[in-house]
Amino acid sequence: MVSRLVSRQHRVCALCRPGSESRVPPGCSRLTGDALDATSIIPLMPKTDTYVHLVGVSRPAPWKSNEFHTVDLASLQASVKAAVRRRASHFVYVSVARPAPVMREYQEVRAVCEMIIGNAGLNATILRPWYILGPKHRWPTVLLPFYKAAELFPATRPAALRLGLLTREQMLRGLVWAVENPAEGIRYLDVPAIRSIAELPVAAHPETSRVNG
Repeated sequence: MVSRLVSRQHRVCALCRPGSESRVPPGCSRLTGDALDATSIIPLMPKTDTYVHLVGVSRPAPWKSNEFHTVDLASLQASVKAAVRRRASHFVYVSVARPAPVMREYQEVRAVCEMIIGNAGLNATILRPWYILGPKHRWPTVLLPFYKAAELFPATRPAALRLGLLTREQMLRGLVWAVENPAEGIRYLDVPAIRSIAELPVAAHPETSRVNG
């Protein structure tokens, strides 16, 4: 996402752990700090910018429930505190589609995160994907015929759409669109909304703005 924003002439500041500076894509500023500690983030974050929160456990699985609290929830709490203190103009957060029959602990933690954002009074866009197809994450494509069939019946259509699969490109377009079209209040983008945004013509480069994440 960072490279996509940079290519569209945004000024991007990326928060990274000490020792991980080399992993930050070229073209953006590197801010070294602890994503789990608001006191580490606040001095680094410029005022009144868009804050994109992408911190979370990689490859979520039921046996990682403790990490959902110590990483996903803790980092969100730190980010919201920093965003409020630095008067962020817009907060972008990737949550998860729900309700769903699996990953209940993950859903519950993300629901708490959404509540924290709402209670903070931030202008925010909350995206709710279910599964994003990409490198090493393509096996669910075998389920596409079942999704199509489920969308045909009124009883199963809402769940099939809510828990639909997204490509990496669709998700990237959704995130960039959210950054470039700030919300007033709280805005939720579910899977059908993200798909619709991905089908929009790619707009010309916007005026330069600053994004933190």
